[in-house]
Amino acid sequence: MKKFALAAVFATLATGALAEDPVDGLWKTQPGDTGGYLHVTIAECGSAICGTIDTAFDAEGNELLSYENLGKQIIWDMVPEGDGAYDNGKIWAPDRDKTYGSKMSLDGQNKLTVKGCAVGGLVCRGQTWTRVQ
Repeated sequence: MKKFALAAVFATLATGALAEDPVDGLWKTQPGDTGGYLHVTIAECGSAICGTIDTAFDAEGNELLSYENLGKQIIWDMVPEGDGAYDNGKIWAPDRDKTYGSKMSLDGQNKLTVKGCAVGGLVCRGQTWTRVQ
């Protein structure tokens, strides 16, 4: 009986460790000033959430294979706060080549509001990303 109970505890812990965060997946950014947009893969990285530029597209939706920032981390150290909220992270804005304090909030399963903030969080700029996968 003790072996069975111990096995059940380990199975429960393993299942919890393998559970995906609701924000994990591939996300499409809003178009930038030129009309181009990115696909960003968001996944757990340690105890935080990170995002990496997966694919870049021009305004017509053509893939930009030579985009210089492919594979670059765009979100890191994002901490899940519960109820679809994430805080205390960083976001890199490729269009400005600047890094900002960041927060995110999941709206349902397919909308993610991502904000980069400056001046101690008093000034924020954001986008709503849509889930691709």
